[in-house]
This record gives sequence, C-alpha cells and structure tokens, in this order.
Amino acid sequence: MIKRTRLLYAILVIVIIGVGLLSRKIAVIPLATGDALWATMIYFILRCLMPQQPIKRTALFSVLLCFAVEASQAYHAPWIDAIRSTLPGRLVLGQGFLWSDLPAYVLGVAFGLLIDYKLVIKKNKK
Repeated sequence: MIKRTRLLYAILVIVIIGVGLLSRKIAVIPLATGDALWATMIYFILRCLMPQQPIKRTALFSVLLCFAVEASQAYHAPWIDAIRSTLPGRLVLGQGFLWSDLPAYVLGVAFGLLIDYKLVIKKNKK
C-alpha cells in the first residue's frame, strides 16, 4: 500500500509543478497562487519521502521548510545570488524575501492536507 501511496504523491508533485509553472505564464492568476502551489508541492514531496509520518507533523515541517527557504531569500551573497539567477535556482530558492509569501505557504500546505485527506487518508480508512 505504501508503494501505491508514494506513487500517487509523486504524480501529485508532477501535476502541481506543471500547474505551478503554468500559473506564472497566465497574467490573470495572482503570483501568490504559484507560491501556494510551491508549498503544496513541498508537502507532497515530504509525504512521498515519509508517508508513514503523521500528517500534522508533515504539514508543520512543510510550513517551517517553506518559511526557512523564504527567510533565506533575505540573505544575499554572490554565490547564492548566482544560484538564484538560474531557472532551477529561482524555482527552488526564490529571489527575494516577501512577508506576503508566508500566508500563501500556509494556504498551500492546507490545500495539500485537503487533497491528501480526500485522495489518500479517507480512502485508506475504508
């Protein structure tokens, strides 16, 4: 059952990456949507790596990880800015600290919890 669950989480990560990248291309979609989807992706990556962890612990760790990455964006040194100047660096590390990203991360993880409950947890309880 864990292999199937991990596969579902991996598929969700791929879908969320696609939707998140698409959200940056469509001008009418608020930028916070991409930030929320990034946090949702982090949640499902952690669920994929640690599917037996309690979901509350995974959710808390996801939010803390997102906050840590956001806080790291306030740090500027040539080496990290060089990484951030690449597409993978921008996608993973972001570019600049914004307080407004923090609520988007919380909402994104909450969205991940909702999806997780509907697709995996509720189904496994039956």
